[in-house]
Amino acid sequence: MMKVTRLTLRPGVHLTAVQTKKFKSSVLAAHFLTPLSAQDAARNALVPMVLRRGTAEHPDLETLSAALDELYGGSLEPVVRKKGEAQCVGFVGSFLDDAYTLEGERVLEPAAELLAEVLLRPYTQDGAFCPDYTRQEKDNLIDRIRAQVNDKRQYAQLRVVAEMCGDEPFGVDRLGSEGFARAIDAKGLWTQYQRLLGEAQVELYYCGSAELERVQAAFAPLVDGLPAEGTRQTVARPAKKKAPRPPRRVEERLDVTQGKLSMGFRTNTDAWDEQYPALTLANAIYGGTTTSKLFMNVREKLSLCYYASSGLMKYKDVMLVSSGVEFDKVGQAEGEILSQLYKCQTGDFSDDELEWARRSVVSTLLTTLDTQSRLEDYWLGQAAAGLEEGPDQLADRVERVTREQVVTAAQDLTLDTVYFLKGRE
Repeated sequence: MMKVTRLTLRPGVHLTAVQTKKFKSSVLAAHFLTPLSAQDAARNALVPMVLRRGTAEHPDLETLSAALDELYGGSLEPVVRKKGEAQCVGFVGSFLDDAYTLEGERVLEPAAELLAEVLLRPYTQDGAFCPDYTRQEKDNLIDRIRAQVNDKRQYAQLRVVAEMCGDEPFGVDRLGSEGFARAIDAKGLWTQYQRLLGEAQVELYYCGSAELERVQAAFAPLVDGLPAEGTRQTVARPAKKKAPRPPRRVEERLDVTQGKLSMGFRTNTDAWDEQYPALTLANAIYGGTTTSKLFMNVREKLSLCYYASSGLMKYKDVMLVSSGVEFDKVGQAEGEILSQLYKCQTGDFSDDELEWARRSVVSTLLTTLDTQSRLEDYWLGQAAAGLEEGPDQLADRVERVTREQVVTAAQDLTLDTVYFLKGRE
């Protein structure tokens, strides 16, 4: 039994509570949600990393880690995510659920208090963040931004999004850019932190066995500690865009031995739309599973790609195809990738293909209910979108999708951008 409750604790401050006895651990999370911005993304991403370095009461990593150890070895990790055109920065904590402690000892309240301490009472020097902590974490952030190129498959996906959505917030990377990161100093970061505290949408999350009233009371010190004045910004639903004619093409050269072909499509559908479940099935038939057309034909049967798959951006009208190809086969691979899409758009798929896709999508949604981390990530996305549909409810809608609806969803897919990463000549 799992009960999900969403409450508004204050204007712009919300709590999603998932009450269940399914897990031995409980999860607490707190996130600031703000519209993606090239100017602010790196600063926002750096805030939780610096906050995690120490608080007024626990001024360094060692003492903060010791406080977590006292809570049955709990964890509290900074996270930076992108949900549609929202940047979500904050913390996710995992602690032993109160149902499994010795002699009924309570962990929820001290865990929530420690989360509030990290968010609201950071270690400071001269009225701002500690310059040493800021410099060290800034260097770490720049290293993470640079390291994205090391995973060429993921890098190609980032690049096609940046090219395809260059004039949209969605084109901004969740970590921001190295140039903006380099310009950050302790005082400027403190100013951005104050802005997040007072202006960003705040999303709190709990998953565990505690009663709702206890959860609200546990989060109360954090909520009461937030600035009360002003209006908190909300993240708007991303605008839909039409693909250019002809599609834009971008090539880049790096030291790679295998080409990376990434293709971005406009879907004309996102999580807010009634036809979204049909789009999830169209994607699964096309390239979202190991029984998909891209996998079975482009990869297995024709051997044009080392890998080929498609994936949806749930909160944005974008689908990405990712493939690894030989440099001299890129034209053939692109042609066959589009040929398989045409088959989806003309209904050229069997009833078995449809049902395999349906079973895969439904299974993936329902297994979300079995994993704490995936549950938290799912509900953060829904909170950012202002949606309250659970994974089981979405699975029910997928079960009812017809073949005709899948074909209609596939017909809305339009090629926008082709990105090819090739080797140096």
